[in-house]
Amino acid sequence: MAAQNSTEQTNILSIDIGGTSIKTVLLDENGNMLSEYLKSKTPEGATPKDIVTGIEALIKPIPNTFNRVSIGFPGYVKNGIVKTAPNLAKNKWADVDLAQRVADALNKPVRLVNDADQQGLGVVEGKGFEIVFTVGTGFGTALLFDGELLPHLELAHFPLNKDEDYDDYIGNKAFEKIGGERWNKRLKKVIETYKTVFNYDFLYIGGGNSKQIDFKLDDNIKLVTNRDGIKGGAKLWKLADKYNIFTVNPKV
Repeated sequence: MAAQNSTEQTNILSIDIGGTSIKTVLLDENGNMLSEYLKSKTPEGATPKDIVTGIEALIKPIPNTFNRVSIGFPGYVKNGIVKTAPNLAKNKWADVDLAQRVADALNKPVRLVNDADQQGLGVVEGKGFEIVFTVGTGFGTALLFDGELLPHLELAHFPLNKDEDYDDYIGNKAFEKIGGERWNKRLKKVIETYKTVFNYDFLYIGGGNSKQIDFKLDDNIKLVTNRDGIKGGAKLWKLADKYNIFTVNPKV
């Protein structure tokens, strides 16, 4: 019984909210998967209520042997508050206290960060300056130095021209509109830009459209999966509260 209680005090429910799907898995404190990797479709134009309800439904098969929750969210998050959600419901997400809503619904403490940030924690080697791209519904980025998550920058919304930002340029809508060949040429340009601007030591590329990449990558670029990234939910709880890492407890 003592061993079971110890396990219950260290397990983490890790959740990855995407524009296309919501994923979850139960992790131990070292990021090892203790349950099946589950996913469900994100409702089109998902509202905050849709997301909380979707999480509650998705995690039903997972045993309640966790006492912390990690969430990666596709937008800008500050202190558990969602500021932007470009690929979810329009005009429904500004200043939404999503971490508090999930903490109250599950009665567990929650840490909520950008989805690329959580994935970054799950995939980086922790050596030098590392960048993570997610190329899925939108374009996500995370910056880490020696495994330390740096303050989040919404580089996806840096304007390319008067009509487009990187999210428009390389997101899934662009892929569907221009096709794989042109999309790959665009991704090459984005990589070259980041190589010049950031001079990163290593770049990781994940997200649903990473499997569409058809060109040879540099030796310091690696493809990763959502399954790898969701393990970042464990590392998130090893970090101190700072920058945009903020623990939200359920209201009594």
